[in-house]
Amino acid sequence: MRVVVAPNALKGSLTAPEAARAIARGVLRAAPTATALEVPIADGGDGTSDILIAACSGSTRVNSVHDALGRPVRASWGVIGSPLLGVIDVASASGLARLTPTERNPWLTSSYGTGELLCAALDAGCSEILLGVGGSATVDGGLGILAALGFDLLDARGAAVAPAGRGLAELAQIEPTQVHPALARTAIEIACDVENPLLGANGAARVFAPQKGANPEQVLALEAGLTRLSEVIERYSGRDVRALRFGGAAGGIAASLAGVLGATLCSGIDRVLDGVGFENALDGADFVITAEGRFDAQSSWNKGPIGVARRARSRGVPTLLLAGSIESGLEPSAFRELWGARAIAEGLDAATAFARAGELLEQAAARATTEFLASTAVT
Repeated sequence: MRVVVAPNALKGSLTAPEAARAIARGVLRAAPTATALEVPIADGGDGTSDILIAACSGSTRVNSVHDALGRPVRASWGVIGSPLLGVIDVASASGLARLTPTERNPWLTSSYGTGELLCAALDAGCSEILLGVGGSATVDGGLGILAALGFDLLDARGAAVAPAGRGLAELAQIEPTQVHPALARTAIEIACDVENPLLGANGAARVFAPQKGANPEQVLALEAGLTRLSEVIERYSGRDVRALRFGGAAGGIAASLAGVLGATLCSGIDRVLDGVGFENALDGADFVITAEGRFDAQSSWNKGPIGVARRARSRGVPTLLLAGSIESGLEPSAFRELWGARAIAEGLDAATAFARAGELLEQAAARATTEFLASTAVT
């Protein structure tokens, strides 16, 4: 039996490679003669650059930049191949995980540090840049990135606005005054982990700002600010980004860079699966096991495990999802891509579940492999 092990990271407990090793141990415990092929994945969120660097024999670079609150930090990114492809995660500099719960406030946070990493990639001679936008702490519509790249962000009087969520309300014009000279000859692709548009009930402010610390009043103000941003972008470039698929990713960074820079937006999980050779891994596979920390309603919004299952299903290979927890009331059977889904930490408190994540994954993978063997003629 050939099993493809393709988990996402379980945030706060295991990286994707660590999760893959734990699941593979479980598979081999239940079926010692099986082949367990480890293909850790990401979906445009935290860890995307690390997964691609490892899979494509790239190299990691580290730069001194600023976090979402403007504090100095060391942030990593990578380069792959020749000509150089730069791979950057928004979360590396501007990630929510860098902030404590009390520091989270998308009215104040900025993506400026991510813009500094983009400048580093441009300085390094990258002809293409892939930016993974999941895990951000911001709803600034990419103002911080634009400011770092050399755009002037001005109010109606010509004064500079803050490159943060609060600056959206005053934005009146974008001027390419001192734009990085390499930007015009560099292709930028945005790997998105959600499909949400920029505006509306499913948009960046209403869905994601509360997760990043916004109160109800700030959510309304950020929605108004992103609406204003879309109007300014249309005047600047002629591009309408209001309903753009993926546009709401990372607090509007995706829509902003598509509108101002002409960046291409893509499904993060599909981009990663192509990059790690997932189609080749499926050759001759009998079973796929994927994983994530929590399976919830957002899991269907272009997240990693469903992307894995969709690819596998197209090849006739069943996929089991192992999740730390499954949202109450959510029926995994409603997801036609999945053969099944199992919560690995039922009845455990969060601290215990996080501490024992590897062990729990291994045990669940062993049980699932036994169950799969019993339901099929595969040996």
